[in-house]
Amino acid sequence: MSVRVLVADDQDLVRTGLRMILDAQPGIEVIGEAADGAEAVALARSLKPDVCLLDIRMPAMDGLAATRILAGPDVADPIPIVVITTFDLDEYVYEALRSGARGFLLKDAGAVLLAEAVRAAARGDALIDPNVTVRLIEAFAGARPEPPAPPSSPLTDREEAVLAGVARGLGNSEIGDELHVSLSTVKTHLASIMTKLGTRNRVELAIWAHERGRGRR
Repeated sequence: MSVRVLVADDQDLVRTGLRMILDAQPGIEVIGEAADGAEAVALARSLKPDVCLLDIRMPAMDGLAATRILAGPDVADPIPIVVITTFDLDEYVYEALRSGARGFLLKDAGAVLLAEAVRAAARGDALIDPNVTVRLIEAFAGARPEPPAPPSSPLTDREEAVLAGVARGLGNSEIGDELHVSLSTVKTHLASIMTKLGTRNRVELAIWAHERGRGRR
């Protein structure tokens, strides 16, 4: 079955370009377009897409507010959200990730990365554009008034290495190659880390790592 995607951006040309890119990818289908956040929320509720691709800055309701409504911590059945943005160290991007988005990309990320992000979100994973991961999260790490909670139990050395890879924007396969372990082993470590840190996805893991100075190895 195809991954059904809703695209929201206030620029007609951007929406058209995203639709063309995604519709050209095998197993991905754009089922709707929205010009602002309010329209995106309404369409998401009626069309029930597998993934929403939301721009941050839109009229009527921005992507941050739409993300909270569709994927916030209190949402019973959240829709996977991928944020797309032009990168200018905008704190709204960071807040969107905190609000439930499963990943973010630059608008010029390219067809391959865009398709990977959509597929990752659809399967419950997340993809952060590796070109901006460290720069963005380091810029806003510690922006919250309360410090990140410590793990419920200490991370092992291997879990620390996996966490560092996530913080650098590496995918599971890349982490496995770097650490010379299998993909299933990486997934097992990720599940353990998320349990210990109380995080929901690798986006939150990356933010936690940088807020606690774990983003470099």
